[in-house]
Amino acid sequence: MSIESNRREIAREAKAIVALAFRNGPIEKIHAGKLCPACAGRPGISRITDDEMKTIMKNAVNQVYALLVLKEEDPDEYESKIRFGERYTAKWDEPEMPRRRRVGIRPHPGEWP
Repeated sequence: MSIESNRREIAREAKAIVALAFRNGPIEKIHAGKLCPACAGRPGISRITDDEMKTIMKNAVNQVYALLVLKEEDPDEYESKIRFGERYTAKWDEPEMPRRRRVGIRPHPGEWP
């Protein structure tokens, strides 16, 4: 598998995992709620409580853990979950390598500014 096709596959998995671990988890309840008129657009004002954040992160870790176990122990079921997660990601932007992680990683042509 070429580096380019390998990265496309990793990007596909990354987006699906995020959809399964975050988008379809407890954060969806918060997102579906009404906007806080006093908080909207004000940096430094949080709309998520510490307990909500703990729930969101615990759910995400559990979901990612379950997916990574499946990837090792039942690759066909893992692929089925990834395909399901892809249903939510068709219009998402492609991932980009964070600057702090670029050391030792070769960019694709046009990937980094």
